[in-house]
Amino acid sequence: MRILNGVLAALLVLFAAVQWNDPDGPFWMVVYGAGAAWCLIAALRPSAFASGALAGLFWLCLLAAIGGMAWFWPQVTDWWDISVWWPEVTGETSREGMGMMVLVVFLLAVAVVVRRAR
Repeated sequence: MRILNGVLAALLVLFAAVQWNDPDGPFWMVVYGAGAAWCLIAALRPSAFASGALAGLFWLCLLAAIGGMAWFWPQVTDWWDISVWWPEVTGETSREGMGMMVLVVFLLAVAVVVRRAR
């Protein structure tokens, strides 16, 4: 799990880095950065989650990410089709929704570590 969470942290840092030219880039940099931080803690110091406060904060962040996934869920039909990703109008909402889905999946990997530490 340490290696997996380390790889996931690196991916989220890359996700944050490519947001530099996005109009709402700072928001997504914070979102992906927070996910990267949780993955990094799970990779480098999983025993830190034995603390009830840190574990509770993680669960709140996971709930917020799930709420964000519901909020940003693509309203476009066939949002998983690559041809929908590139047009500006439909693509932006599809990419943002998929970004939140990816974040939730990555945080679920951290949740496994949190459960084991508790």
